[in-house]
Amino acid sequence: MTSPRPARRPWTLQRRLIVTVVSIVSLIMVVVAVATSALLGQALEARLNSQVDSLVQRTQSWVRPMLQSGMTAAEILEQQPPYPGFLLAIEAVAGEPTGAVTDADRGVIALTDAQIAELADGLGAPSARSVALDGLGSFRVTGFQVGEAVIVVGVSRADVNATIAQMFTTIGLLTAGGLLLLAAATAWTIRAGLAPLRDIAATADRVSRQPLAEGDVTIAARVPEAQSDPRTEVGQVGAALNTLLDHVSTSLDARQRNEERMRAFVADASHELRTPLASIRGYSELSLRDRELSETTQASLERIQAQSLRMTALVEDLLLLARLDEGQELVYGAVDLSRLAIDAIGDAQVAGGDHTWLLELDDEPVVVAGDTGRLHQVVANLLANARVHTPPGTTVTLSVRRDDDEAVVRVHDDGPGIAPSVTDELFERFSRADRSRARQTGGTGLGLSIARAIADAHEGRLVVRSEPGDTTFELRVPAARPADPPADESDLNTR
Repeated sequence: MTSPRPARRPWTLQRRLIVTVVSIVSLIMVVVAVATSALLGQALEARLNSQVDSLVQRTQSWVRPMLQSGMTAAEILEQQPPYPGFLLAIEAVAGEPTGAVTDADRGVIALTDAQIAELADGLGAPSARSVALDGLGSFRVTGFQVGEAVIVVGVSRADVNATIAQMFTTIGLLTAGGLLLLAAATAWTIRAGLAPLRDIAATADRVSRQPLAEGDVTIAARVPEAQSDPRTEVGQVGAALNTLLDHVSTSLDARQRNEERMRAFVADASHELRTPLASIRGYSELSLRDRELSETTQASLERIQAQSLRMTALVEDLLLLARLDEGQELVYGAVDLSRLAIDAIGDAQVAGGDHTWLLELDDEPVVVAGDTGRLHQVVANLLANARVHTPPGTTVTLSVRRDDDEAVVRVHDDGPGIAPSVTDELFERFSRADRSRARQTGGTGLGLSIARAIADAHEGRLVVRSEPGDTTFELRVPAARPADPPADESDLNTR
């Protein structure tokens, strides 16, 4: 089975613009260069043809008397070499054809039989043609008759070839240099033009990294005024982003005010409800002491007392959360998590005799700075959560250990696990995992929320990992340094 090909990285707008502009201009410059070279080459060839035609007229006047004397082409050129690169070939009625050319110093070079044959093969048309002679180069030649003899004259194409080569080299260098200059100028221009857009993206990225979900959040990042001018396209994006950030900041301020009012309301309402609930519980207890109560009345009073106790627990939980949100309710001291775990697992064994409870501890005590009562509440909540939401026979393991500078408390069970759909909401207030775990008792849905709030108040974190047969709640809080002496229990700081 072939592995899927990795997705290609998309091109940036800057790269697409640079490649597109440079490609189009490069194509235009290459076409212009080729067309220019072709036209210039044609002009040089036409000039060479004119030179050959004029050479025919002049040659007829001085070569005729020399032919009558039976001279060869080489002998004729030795007497009167016109200019370097001139070719002359003669095919008389009697005798072998002869030919010769003049070199750069006007010296005469006789043509070989093979070169004369190559020359004859190139004279198939009445007009001037280019013929390549082995060892001598290319010549522009044409033939005519003088009496019964056939005369071939030609001019070397070396100068034309050199001119065309120099022209191509010059045009190529200029084109390449122009393309490099164009690419650099285009890249600089596009980068400068897109710089405000990159700054806008950087502003959006900074805002996206801010934690906006909770707490008092202030979005101070804005696109600079120079990059938010609505008269430009990029400025319109910057102005729109600034407007969006203003709306988001206003919404966050309104959300924070609503949260503060809600916390104050919950705290005040919880505080005010404690007194009437205490009265209801007290009067119900007092009424239950009357031995003359009927069975129906006694059952009703017992029900009232039980519900008042449940309502009191809910009110106390809400009040605790409100105070934790305000940074209150913690009394700091040295907390031996190992001893705390021993006490918590003992309580859990009494409450959940149908479960198997295991305890794993390090050899050395694990000590943290925190609130003993609240940390005990976290561990107790996690153990109660495992007891309530797992079937009888489940094994629950409580472990405490030190991990570098952190103390780690884990509660693991081999129950049915938590559905992934509710894992993310498990620590939300009034959230329950009823859809994935069996419930044997009622609850307010605040236990794990309180545990998370206490962990946050200790500058720690509480997380959960769950799959069928393997669920682990992990509490991590900063551990006290081993060299630090244990704090005196009488020396407590209240936050």
